[in-house]
Amino acid sequence: MTHAVALLGAGGKMGLRVTKKLVDAGYDVRAVETADVGKARLAEADIQAVDQATGIAGADVVVLALPDNIIGKVSRDIVPSLKSGALLIILDAAAPYAGDVPTERDDVSIVIGHPCHPPLFNDETDWDARRDYHGGIARQSIVCALMKGPEEAYELGEDICKAMWSPITNCYRVTVEQLAILEPGLSEMVAMPFVDTMVEAVDLCASKYDIPREAAFDFMIGHLNVEIAMWFGYSPKVPSDAALRLMRFAKGVVVREDWEEALNPAKVKEAAELIVYGKGA
Repeated sequence: MTHAVALLGAGGKMGLRVTKKLVDAGYDVRAVETADVGKARLAEADIQAVDQATGIAGADVVVLALPDNIIGKVSRDIVPSLKSGALLIILDAAAPYAGDVPTERDDVSIVIGHPCHPPLFNDETDWDARRDYHGGIARQSIVCALMKGPEEAYELGEDICKAMWSPITNCYRVTVEQLAILEPGLSEMVAMPFVDTMVEAVDLCASKYDIPREAAFDFMIGHLNVEIAMWFGYSPKVPSDAALRLMRFAKGVVVREDWEEALNPAKVKEAAELIVYGKGA
């Protein structure tokens, strides 16, 4: 059976990638796009844009490839018009976890999916795949959660997500709360601040201590490569005793003692509300 899939935001930078993947997978794709730039991207890919009413009419699946802060409004607009048994797929946990998605219709299921993105360490041999940091060429894993609905809805949602983000290494099933702890918790509240701080440190080496920025950059990237490999188990963990003593000392300088609060569900809920409503944290 070929499912009719309406994809809202089909001409966006991320939306276009997943739209083309679904077309290639053989789904009956209705590419919903309102922006002229998005329509132009779709036209370049030989995909015809349709309006929202046309796209969702009778659709088996509706995918929201939209910014988090409008997912609630759009979903409230369209859910009453979806056919009985339809599946709504949302590509991020922020709006659902913030309570900004309507759940009143018992006959409409909701699945949330999100890509892990290609791993830093991989065995890709194709150069384009090795330079693919977002996914779509290189293999990546994904996470999916059933927010509401029967198991059949989850299975269909997982299949759609696998097609959108193919090629896939693993698909991990989690709860909505667990997905929110991963995104925005793990990715944006833990990883991103550390990465941003490392870039600031490289810039500080250049601006304050007159170290050539290229030297600081190469030093940081090279040490990240070996340290991530050791700590995450890609190579034997063999730092010196002195390095471990210094790490423990440095944690007291650059890491807050209560950093684990970043993954506390209450704090993650606050972060989700900040993403969706622009308020909270």
